[in-house]
Amino acid sequence: MNKAATDFHINKIAVIGLGLIGCSWVKGLRLRGCVQQVSGYDRNLDSMQLAQEHGIIDSYDKDIQQVVRDADLVVVSVPILAIDSVLESIAPAIGENTVLTDVGSVKGSVANSAAKIFGADFNRFVLGHPIAGSERSGVTAADEYLYLNHKVIITPENHTSPQALALVRNAWCVVGADVEYMTVEHHDEVLAATSHLPHLLAYSLTDTLANSHENKEIFNYAAGGFRDFTRIAASSPVMWRDIFSANKDQILKTLDLFQHDLKFLRQAIEEDDTTQVMGVLTRAKVARDHFSKILARRAYVEPMKATSITYRALPGKALSGSFRVPGDKSISHRSIMLGSLANGTTEVTGFLEGEDALATLQAFRDMGVVIEGPHRGRVTIHGVGLHGLQAPPNALYVGNSGTTIRLLSGLMAGQKFDVEMSGDESLSKRPMGRVANPLKAMGAVVETAENGRPPLVIKGSELSENGSSLKGIHYDLPMASAQVKSCVLLAGLYAEGETSVTEPAPTRDHTERMLKGFGYDVQVNGSTVSLKSGGELTATNIDVPSDISSAAFFMVAASIMPGSDITLEHVGINPTRIGVINILKAMGGNLEVLNEREVGGEPVADIRIQSAQLKGIHIPEDQVPLAIDEFPALFIAAACAEGETVLTGAEELRVKESDRIQAMVDGLVTLGVDAKGTEDGAIIQGFGSDGSFGDGEIVTHHDHRIAMSFAIASLRGSDAPINILDCANVATSFPNFVELANGAGMNLTVEEV
Repeated sequence: MNKAATDFHINKIAVIGLGLIGCSWVKGLRLRGCVQQVSGYDRNLDSMQLAQEHGIIDSYDKDIQQVVRDADLVVVSVPILAIDSVLESIAPAIGENTVLTDVGSVKGSVANSAAKIFGADFNRFVLGHPIAGSERSGVTAADEYLYLNHKVIITPENHTSPQALALVRNAWCVVGADVEYMTVEHHDEVLAATSHLPHLLAYSLTDTLANSHENKEIFNYAAGGFRDFTRIAASSPVMWRDIFSANKDQILKTLDLFQHDLKFLRQAIEEDDTTQVMGVLTRAKVARDHFSKILARRAYVEPMKATSITYRALPGKALSGSFRVPGDKSISHRSIMLGSLANGTTEVTGFLEGEDALATLQAFRDMGVVIEGPHRGRVTIHGVGLHGLQAPPNALYVGNSGTTIRLLSGLMAGQKFDVEMSGDESLSKRPMGRVANPLKAMGAVVETAENGRPPLVIKGSELSENGSSLKGIHYDLPMASAQVKSCVLLAGLYAEGETSVTEPAPTRDHTERMLKGFGYDVQVNGSTVSLKSGGELTATNIDVPSDISSAAFFMVAASIMPGSDITLEHVGINPTRIGVINILKAMGGNLEVLNEREVGGEPVADIRIQSAQLKGIHIPEDQVPLAIDEFPALFIAAACAEGETVLTGAEELRVKESDRIQAMVDGLVTLGVDAKGTEDGAIIQGFGSDGSFGDGEIVTHHDHRIAMSFAIASLRGSDAPINILDCANVATSFPNFVELANGAGMNLTVEEV
């Protein structure tokens, strides 16, 4: 919540229009001792007398000019179409320093009225709109807590005085409101979609049904959905008549979009096109469930900042049991991407319902792909073919997912439409030049923000006669990166001729394997992967194995905690991903790979881990690319080992969700471990069997793997807790981490701040 200065005070406020909104505001100010005198005016004498009797105003007058004279702040709280005449009436009595504000839900018409009456350069009118209300109305409904934790939108204009703006903002903040700023035009567009159109539809539907010859039966047997939807039709008709008139242009624009989509839905129902109907329903449900605001035809918007989450980690007991960690994130991403581009319907089971994979799913929904689910890991994708994607209505927001933005860049380079991709604060700091450069070499037009950071804009172009505006290239990866390799190969699906990538060291090969699983010809020759455009993807079924990156936390946890014995089920053991197993075994870990099998082209197995005294090693550099995401957990293993562990060749860790080398070293030092970072790795002195981690506060830099790594460190901690800050992003890869960890024997509590 925005906080105003605690010493905020104003001498005199004049309130024009003594209804719920204005009276609640001044009542809240009075409660907090922020105003000395309040005068009021209303067309109804009864309302003025009642407001005075209830102590909301100190005085009133039938002469509106007397009410506003000498006021420091004038609050205009009248119907939209009455504002013009009110401003005209009070203009002669407005002092040289008087600030005016309003509370109307349409800002364009108010701005026009203010400019007409006071002049275009008048800078002391601050346009405002509280997003709060009540079923009740009038003076007696005034509630001094009405605005607590509710949003108030202020729409300053270019000429608005900073002092006037600060006064109005502080007056809202001290009553507990959360103030946000918008432009006048954006406000009216947003409100037309989220408030004005729903009210218009509620009134219209109720009127239609009331005029039906069966109206008695309709209203007698109306279910909860009808009552909920039409409840807002009980609002003041006069107020909404004025709003519909004042915001006419934006409402008509939004109504046209709605009518277009309604016609599409009607046609789909008439033709029994259940896939398209399901597309509308799933997009709507996801939007309603997950996002805070929806503009017409806009399915995905950046969510509001989440609650800050802290883990309080205390020593647990020996880990035990057999369980399955969530599905592999890398494979979940790719299943959505290739399933969307395939011909036919793809069924996915074991899908990871974490925020990163959901960001990929939502991006393809935004581009017109009908996707059912996820529900308990099951997703049904109605593919549109390689050339069936549609331009998204807005920028694609991919949250914290580097995989989404980098792999999607390759696919977007081959589309006819422009697309912009953006992410959260963490993603916005990560380098995109590594994918932009090879795409540019293929002929794509790619724009990035300063220093090659997101947002990323990829320009579409008309395809040539052979179906592509891109040219196939051979690309030597400057560093081992599965994301860059995959980006280039996916762009190659649309490029003229052959596209090939040679990598300096092995990286995960999920993209190549899955392309083959969808029937696409991919050639692998040593360290070089190649494909040609012109093929098709054919729908298939995918069973996503458990993510070895998520399993790694429990592999390390069981290894370092004496007496532990666990089995992790159905874990993906792709040869390009098993570095963590190899490294733990080299350190003396007691791991068995059991029941090896292949599912959907990916090798899987059950892994049994028993506790063991680990020893420090120099980690072989050929294992580094095979364990790049698992090193935060391996840093914890190294701290518990006997002797020194040295990591080299891992400079990639410095450009992940955080600088993982520095973040882990800083955290280890905080807990009393002798550790130091190097340019491409770290040197860690393990404390061995007799040592333990100290207590302290860990800064995760909003990195999910840093958070989970220090959570498992608590197994070898002291009696005092390890407090791990900013853990909300654990949901990106491991939504049920805390539940699974505590069930196995750890001792984690979650605190929301």
